[in-house]
Amino acid sequence: MATTKLAPQQTTLGEISESRRWTILTLLCIGFMVAYFDRVNLSVALADKEGFLSFFQLSNVDRGLLNSAFFWSYAALQIPAGWFVDRFGVKWTYAAGFLLWSCTSAATAWVGTFQTLFLLRILLGIGESVVTPAAMRWIRFNFEERRRGTAIGILMAAAKVGPALGAFLAGQLLTNFGWQTMFLTIGFGSLLWLIPWSAIMTNDDRAREQQAKQDAGGSDVPFLSVMASPVIWGTIVGTFCYQYFVYFALTWMPAYFKESFKMSLNDSSVFTAASFLAMAVVATLAGFAADYLIGQGKDAVTVRRSFTVCGFLTAGAGLIAALNTPADIAMWMVIASLGGLGLTTANYWALTQTLIPGAAVGRIVGIQNCAASLPGIVAPILTGWVIETTGGYQGAIVAVLVFLGLGVAMYLTVIQQKYAPKAL
Repeated sequence: MATTKLAPQQTTLGEISESRRWTILTLLCIGFMVAYFDRVNLSVALADKEGFLSFFQLSNVDRGLLNSAFFWSYAALQIPAGWFVDRFGVKWTYAAGFLLWSCTSAATAWVGTFQTLFLLRILLGIGESVVTPAAMRWIRFNFEERRRGTAIGILMAAAKVGPALGAFLAGQLLTNFGWQTMFLTIGFGSLLWLIPWSAIMTNDDRAREQQAKQDAGGSDVPFLSVMASPVIWGTIVGTFCYQYFVYFALTWMPAYFKESFKMSLNDSSVFTAASFLAMAVVATLAGFAADYLIGQGKDAVTVRRSFTVCGFLTAGAGLIAALNTPADIAMWMVIASLGGLGLTTANYWALTQTLIPGAAVGRIVGIQNCAASLPGIVAPILTGWVIETTGGYQGAIVAVLVFLGLGVAMYLTVIQQKYAPKAL
């Protein structure tokens, strides 16, 4: 059974209290939610044919390009952002990124051309690039293996609640006040988060990392050994496959519900929110259930792989059902499918930390999140092209199913304990 040492907290640095531990996790969750508010607000605006689309004169291909723009910079900067967080710590790198992306989101209200809008979304990706490496790094050194799945599950649930609440909030603001007010309110309103973060967040994760290495006898997994391992390459492919479905939903689901099921913009926002809320609930429960089984002595790798594969299979089954049922049932199957994928959410992230303990956390998370971000480029562009070519969403759903099947193959074959890199 794979084990991973928690950064010791009883000697040099002192024990972090449970109240502070969960307060900081709560702030990280809120930060994740805000980040997704600023991602999903554009996808809601892109369903506004009479306002936003008319103002910019956008085609379906343009919509796909705009939905992908964020991920061009976000994906490219994941590994550098991971190095930056490893080098300078979580607190102030996260704060700087948060300030940049919030102001960039608000500035969208003042643009007048497609080119400027595209550039702002790239800048948004630069600001948000630190989010996942920073949050995962902090969890790695403040939650031990038997509680890490729950912590990551809660964090990733927040990443699903973010688009759920963001889609609803953006839909309400856009419908009642217009798209400019929507971007201004979400962007500048988010800056309030920086007040408690600056006051409460500690800046000791680098010291905790060094203390953990000392307690482990100075052993570590060399970065080059990680990159030579089949596990990391299987993880890269599996992560891409998981996130392809997520980013299809994140960037096209409001329009999918509106156009496929003849919904109003408000109703499509509500159904999009319901899909991500279902995923958030399942992700939290699955993380807790996996931690419980590990706490009872079950093998951590086996447990987390099993939850991960079940999530892929459940999501695929829901989409197959959606393709073969009447419209009034199909839309519920889509919600159930995204909810079922929540079985994977916490566990595939925690599995990486279980299989690759001790390596530079920010950079490893950066690699995995780079793989998680590339579908943000591919999914919206490919979906836009398929819709433009076929006139409907069925081909786009089939593409999601292909990637879900590939993800299952990765977690059943190369992502195993025997292929994990070893500490020196």
